Amino acid sequence: ESGAITEVEFQKIKSELLDKDPTTGFVQSPAVISNKDERMWSMLIHLSLLLPGLGFVISIVVWQMKKDESALIDEHGKNVVNWLISLLIYFVIAGLLAFVAVGIPLLILVSVLAIVFPIIGGIKANEGIVWKYPLTMSFIK
Repeated sequence: ESGAITEVEFQKIKSELLDKDPTTGFVQSPAVISNKDERMWSMLIHLSLLLPGLGFVISIVVWQMKKDESALIDEHGKNVVNWLISLLIYFVIAGLLAFVAVGIPLLILVSVLAIVFPIIGGIKANEGIVWKYPLTMSFIK
């Protein structure tokens, strides 16, 4: 009646306003809401796969160091590790099939995906979106 609101009402209105996307006015999904550091670390986990040699080690080390700080970083790390294990399996199968010439195009395809998927994952992570790599088997949930 006096125009004042309670603390509970204030917190409710505040959370409703902060959780809405300014362009659409709709509430954002939890996977989209993240701070800049979470997005940066998540992007680093994906893009480190592009470094020859130690990329997979760097991505796993960063994930292990940061996974307790953020559920978003943990989710990105799990996606990357699942992709790495799947990628290893695909390379072994394609390598074995290379002896009968079928595996050569498969090796090329898997090599291209090993470059393209981390780039897409890094872009999505920078936007605060958790993107599960296609063709990935879930070993870590």
